[in-house]
Amino acid sequence: MRKMMTTALLAALTLSFVGVASAADSWTEPFNGKDLTGWTQKNGTATYVVEDGGVIRGKTKEGSPNSFLCTDKDYGDFELEFDVKCDDGLNSGVQIRSQTAEAKGDAKYGRVNGPQVEIEKSTGEAGYVYGEATGRGWLTPQERLKPHDHFKNGEWNHYRVIAKGPRIQTFINGEAIEDLTDAEIYKTHPKGFIGLQVHGIGKGQGPYEVRWKNIKIKSL
Repeated sequence: MRKMMTTALLAALTLSFVGVASAADSWTEPFNGKDLTGWTQKNGTATYVVEDGGVIRGKTKEGSPNSFLCTDKDYGDFELEFDVKCDDGLNSGVQIRSQTAEAKGDAKYGRVNGPQVEIEKSTGEAGYVYGEATGRGWLTPQERLKPHDHFKNGEWNHYRVIAKGPRIQTFINGEAIEDLTDAEIYKTHPKGFIGLQVHGIGKGQGPYEVRWKNIKIKSL
């Protein structure tokens, strides 16, 4: 009897560990670390290249509007993590649940629009949510849009974004930044691509660079 109980216990523990492994395996990596297969550049003419060590580097181009390197796959409810390092002079961001609209500009793909998680130097508004080309400006309410210093200038920063229904939560280096529930943006943008932004710059400025690595996502 004791032997039978021990066997059953081992079987239960094995199933438990298999369950944990299966949950961990639900993460996928949209960037393969070698090339930009599965991604398409939209709108501007900034350059995106892959560097050694599995890094995507975006570089500004004078006179270009905002540029976006976008996943070919759309995502709805998900958890996203990535590391980012951005030159102090550059504003950047990561689009989530975004789309293109032909009536808003770019002749080939249409204007990228949707929620954007802000990337910028401290003290600043990194991690808050902006409505790129939505006509709404900041989606984060003004009363919560308070500059902070959780983004480490000149260093790699770890972002975590959770999008579940109309709720969007963001974290930088383990610090909770935003917890936004916005039924309006969810109605128009329930799913869409992930986009890595290189912001346009003025004449005589730059060049500036922004880098991303360790990009992973899982559906919720």
